[in-house]
Amino acid sequence: VADKQYRSECGDCHFAYQPGLLPEQSWRKLLNADALKDHFGDNAELDKDALQAVLDYAVENSADKSWYKRSRKIAAATAEGEAPLRITGVRYIKRKHQDIPEKMVKGNKDVKSLSYCDKCHTQAAKGVFDADTVLIPNYPGWDD
Repeated sequence: VADKQYRSECGDCHFAYQPGLLPEQSWRKLLNADALKDHFGDNAELDKDALQAVLDYAVENSADKSWYKRSRKIAAATAEGEAPLRITGVRYIKRKHQDIPEKMVKGNKDVKSLSYCDKCHTQAAKGVFDADTVLIPNYPGWDD
């Protein structure tokens, strides 16, 4: 995430997800004034200018506009018109995590949910989600 305002507005509350993890339609649904009033149970309202800047950055770098390998795969796996509201709801991401036992995520006090990408993906902040950078807390060597 190269944009300071996006990183600050989103990253102050949760991991600042790379925009390439969702298609444009998803960002447009998530980043509007009404949706931010109840952003997964929290009020994440932004002033008009900040909201426009964050939306512009997310859309310009969304999965369907990015040239990053993973973003292209996410875009290809997303059906036309589909707009998942959670990154964990993206088909590609669900498929990549399907072999991880629930006890290692939801049952893991140091992870709790797949939405905490940076808990296991040690290079997530750099946009690197390759398998060789994964370390599941409390389960060293789980995939050996």
